[in-house]
Amino acid sequence: MKRFLLKIVSAKYVNRWVILGSDIFVSTFCTLLSCIFVSYVLGIPMSGSSEVKILIMSAISGFVSFLGWKTYRNIIRHMTLKELWRIGAAVFTKIIIISAFCCIWETQLPYKFLLLAFTLDFLFTSIAIIAYRILLILMYGVVVSNLFPKQKSVFMYGTDSDAVSFAMALPDKDYRIGGFITRGGGYQAYRIIGKPVYKIKDIEELAHLFGQVRVDAVIFPNEKSVRLEKDVIVRFCEKEKIKILVGQPVEEIPRGRNTGMRKVREIRIEDLLGRDEIEINMNEIISNFENKIVMVTGAAGSIGSELCRQLATFRIKRLILFDMGETPMHELRLELEERFPDLDFVPVIGDVRQEARVDFAFRNFHPQIVFHAAAYKHVPLMEENPCEAVLVNVRGTCNLANYSVKYGVEKFVMVSTDKAVNPSNIMGASKRLAEIYVQSLSVAIGKGLKEGETRFITTRFGNVLGSNGSVIPRFRAQIEAGGPVTVTHPDIIRYFMTIPEACRLVMEAATMGKGDEIFIFEMGEPVKIADLAYRMIELAGFVPNKDIMIEFTGLRPGEKLYEELLSNKENTIPTTHRKIRIANVRQYDFNEVAEAINKLTSLSIDVKIPETVMMMKEIVPEFKSKNSVYEKYDQQEAGVLDAFQVAAASEQI
Repeated sequence: MKRFLLKIVSAKYVNRWVILGSDIFVSTFCTLLSCIFVSYVLGIPMSGSSEVKILIMSAISGFVSFLGWKTYRNIIRHMTLKELWRIGAAVFTKIIIISAFCCIWETQLPYKFLLLAFTLDFLFTSIAIIAYRILLILMYGVVVSNLFPKQKSVFMYGTDSDAVSFAMALPDKDYRIGGFITRGGGYQAYRIIGKPVYKIKDIEELAHLFGQVRVDAVIFPNEKSVRLEKDVIVRFCEKEKIKILVGQPVEEIPRGRNTGMRKVREIRIEDLLGRDEIEINMNEIISNFENKIVMVTGAAGSIGSELCRQLATFRIKRLILFDMGETPMHELRLELEERFPDLDFVPVIGDVRQEARVDFAFRNFHPQIVFHAAAYKHVPLMEENPCEAVLVNVRGTCNLANYSVKYGVEKFVMVSTDKAVNPSNIMGASKRLAEIYVQSLSVAIGKGLKEGETRFITTRFGNVLGSNGSVIPRFRAQIEAGGPVTVTHPDIIRYFMTIPEACRLVMEAATMGKGDEIFIFEMGEPVKIADLAYRMIELAGFVPNKDIMIEFTGLRPGEKLYEELLSNKENTIPTTHRKIRIANVRQYDFNEVAEAINKLTSLSIDVKIPETVMMMKEIVPEFKSKNSVYEKYDQQEAGVLDAFQVAAASEQI
């Protein structure tokens, strides 16, 4: 018996045809009961043939009405009051149909008898169907409590529709809702789905509540609610070693699955650092990409893969994935096949440095929009390998830009970085060179100096939370290993943005861009990396500098204490989006830029490191190395091209 009950409660829901059959049986029985009762009250006997006719009509009417109103599709244990009207409508429809049957199929019963019987039938059937659903819910709760004694007792944060629906969708065998917790003054005794609501004002009331009602975890329905309580409830739970869980976003649930069964995970630092969702014109963005062939380079990377996920929801015609990493590309392919089974996409293993492979992708798939996210991005590594930084970040961008023009791409959107502003390292300088090339090419096309119709748009933003190889995954790995957590400098700060947020802004910029622009994203308040390390250690349930030590290792080669975004109003132009501005930077002559980059590419191919770095500084005179072996080149007289000298004198960055 226990095994049978375990099988039932472990199922996601009872088979819909079982529910439909039960409803028809209860409905037919209530019809019979109504007729017998009316026959007794009115003293009008019913013949056997009349009873059979009414039972047949009731069964057919019930089947048609319940099937039509789809009452059998609701998961009974998640039923709410809003769904009761459907049951009432189905029963009323059944009465209408059975009344019509009686007009066609003579039952030899007076109309007074039928009118009273069917009125009682409506009442009896409605009450019976609702009652047996309530009984099933109560029985389910009792069985689950006895079969799964290790359920986690949890509080659900919030009382809005998202919190309530999430609470109802939690797996019963894993979690038991102890109540809803929300902030606010004034005591109000009310319940939601049978669970008490606790309103707390401050830490003292919160401590008192948790002293009275012990729970294993607090569940937040979404990241936004976590950020609202990061300084009160989240801090308290960290201190008291109470688990903090957050719901899985709906967009992460694979299509074709039951979206009601959302999972939970433990809170991450990204949930606390993220900001409220950006307001963007999704209809305009979707119309901009609908039925287009879109290529994403660096498709398997942090930014590229998220761009692919979001583009997959925009009804694009085809998605071309271009990346040189075999394993991450394979993993992305499996994810897209599972989550977006209707998406037409083509994975292309390729290196942006190889012109023939780039030409192959454009020649065979004819993308109309290109998002260029492929790049070498790690500052210390590129400081040690400047020639590779030039070949990938500069030459690779040139190859993609050139073939975009050749094959008539409509828009080319380049993902750049805040490190390109007054660069202090090789990586930032290489991205600035890539910006210079695509912008000067776009200007040349706009002035009719070069044939083509492609519009080039550049986007700049800071660090993205949780990207591959970034500080947060590094800290997390160090904490899991028992420490120490290494921070380069106690005063170093960085701007952070979530990967989805960055990608939404990139697509918004792509939609509003007319060509030649370098879009700057508003990054919010900077985060002190040392504070980030402290908070991550606390989130993991440890005490900083006691359980897990923090060590300061000194700035790495090319590293700044802070990054610049060129986002002040004096050097930017506003756009229609309050979080996006356009950088006011100097323009270059395309022919001179192309000639200089060709020379730079030749030096990089020959691995002439000193000459490569010096020429980068010539083309980008604001490139001043910091904490690097290349600082000595800033002190030397360099043979700077006249065009760049003149431009440098006029630039205000």
